[in-house]
Amino acid sequence: MKNRYAWLDACLLEKPGAEKDYKAEWGWFRYRVGEKMFAAICEPGQEHGQYAGHMLLTVKCEPTLGELLRAQYPNAVKPGFYMDKRCWNSVFLDEALPEEVLRGMCDTSCRLVFERLTKKLQREILSAAEK
Repeated sequence: MKNRYAWLDACLLEKPGAEKDYKAEWGWFRYRVGEKMFAAICEPGQEHGQYAGHMLLTVKCEPTLGELLRAQYPNAVKPGFYMDKRCWNSVFLDEALPEEVLRGMCDTSCRLVFERLTKKLQREILSAAEK
């Protein structure tokens, strides 16, 4: 990952309840909240077409926002790699994307996943984050 995104790991892990693991079978670093993935970083091999050889950040998004971001940043934002292309975007981390846009995408992804958790689990995560 280029130095301009050195902050990315910390940004993802600062979300309440965020955890990181490595899924060896996929070659992905996954960021999860409440056992649900909200982001992943990977580098697909040559067999993966337009995604091949690019370090990717994949995040959940609202479908209309995802389309807008792909239109606004066509070289950097693509439909989600190995995910539902309507609800996930992949960012080529070797392309220039404004930091505030990428941070916003990370925030939105975590929020969308967090909102789908049970109310009980949401309360537990927020309570633990306050300590």
